[in-house]
Amino acid sequence: MTAVTPARDSASRYRIEPTVLQALRSPRLLTREVLAGLVVALALIPEAIAFSIIAGVDPRVGLFSSFVMAVAIAFLGGRPAMITAATGAIALVIAPVAREYGMDYFIATVLLGGLLQIVLALLGVAKLMRFIPRSVMVGFVNALAILIFTAQLPQLFDVPWLVYPLVAVGLAILFLMPRITKVVPAPLVTIVLLTAAVVVFGWSVPNVGDQGELPQSLPELFIPEVPLTLETLGIIGPFALAMAVVGLLESLMTAKLVDDITDTHSRKTREAWGQGVANVLSGAFGGMGGCAMIGQTMINVKASGARTRISTFLAGVFLLVLVLALGDVVAIIPMAALVAVMIIVSVATFDWHSIRPSTLRRMPKSETAVMLITVIATVWTHNLAIGVILGVLAAMVMFARRVAHFVTVTRTVVDEEGIAAARYEVVGELFFASSNDLTTQFAYAEDPDRVVVDMTRSHIWDASTVAALDAVVTKYERLGKSVTIHGLNDTAAAFRQRLTGNLGTGH
Repeated sequence: MTAVTPARDSASRYRIEPTVLQALRSPRLLTREVLAGLVVALALIPEAIAFSIIAGVDPRVGLFSSFVMAVAIAFLGGRPAMITAATGAIALVIAPVAREYGMDYFIATVLLGGLLQIVLALLGVAKLMRFIPRSVMVGFVNALAILIFTAQLPQLFDVPWLVYPLVAVGLAILFLMPRITKVVPAPLVTIVLLTAAVVVFGWSVPNVGDQGELPQSLPELFIPEVPLTLETLGIIGPFALAMAVVGLLESLMTAKLVDDITDTHSRKTREAWGQGVANVLSGAFGGMGGCAMIGQTMINVKASGARTRISTFLAGVFLLVLVLALGDVVAIIPMAALVAVMIIVSVATFDWHSIRPSTLRRMPKSETAVMLITVIATVWTHNLAIGVILGVLAAMVMFARRVAHFVTVTRTVVDEEGIAAARYEVVGELFFASSNDLTTQFAYAEDPDRVVVDMTRSHIWDASTVAALDAVVTKYERLGKSVTIHGLNDTAAAFRQRLTGNLGTGH
């Protein structure tokens, strides 16, 4: 007798171990989470400053936003160990507001963007993730890896020659140390050793302090002074909506990526509204808003091995402590150390299997094309939303074309009780892409007076197919011939009966 294992209930499906309590009770796990949070905080500082510059605001705006969002999402998010902070994608979307309308409108945009994310989450936007095919996901990951790498290139041009050996040594440490021990995260060791070398030998190389001024005080509540009018909504509305969509898309895609890496299942709807609340809180404290960060998340999850909300929370706390209490120390960290860390992250993020010749030979050309479209569009525009949307659209078109070719119509002329009849067997899935050519598959003038259309091995999916069948029947009736359609299952028959005769006669 075969044993039947019941499906996991909702609670166990979303239970991700180790939990926060398990980590707190285990010195080994807690040490791992704490060190991971510290590494991420160090990596967040130059990123937040750089994104603030992109957005056209003071560096403190990006730093405060990263602190508030990391701490908030640690409690509110649906994906443990994922890092949320100020990001380049959001900075690019809302930069025109700061440039053209000032800081008050900029913060109002962030607040509205967060509120829209909460609304979209409540409307179930996270459930749309199931419609993103694997080829788009692979393209998304590869594009992110390329963007992470290219973002480091400005730190490698027009710099002192010492930067290059420092980066090389950093890469060697990051590559070799995990093979020796994983007790201490390799990125932390790299940052500490390279910083110590620069200080001891007095080398003059670009450091974190060169990226922008670090804040000297805690963030304060910021209430934007903008008129509550339709004109204001017309100014900030489009930017806020774009911010909401881009932020949710990048966050949900990153959450799915972490799910795959950790073999766990996270709550996407909770993550969506958690992102919205975190953005509202960020705006309330004068932050620039943001979303999940793929690079820092990979440092946390893949390079450092973090798995709980503790690392996310501490990343935010350490960030604030580092810039306020240890700002002078953080300022001397060489950018070469952080560049080395991010290069390794980009290499680890890229799906190298997807571009192996053996994989490309086995993979359908349409799947490879969708991946390339996603990568090229994302890298070209530096906008993940555009890349993913174009990738999904390309996948839909190619899928529709592929499925449309699976429909066949076979004609035979048989003798039924001494009366000649044309019998057509339709095989395949009938929808707008395949049924539009259905009317051309029948020999109207040549067929005898009796025609039978067998739909046993086909299925009707949309009104286009019903209209096509109506057109076939109409063409035969005009020639004085009778048509019988049979073999439809109950669902398809009911669907056709509801629509037939109400969609036009066809020609």
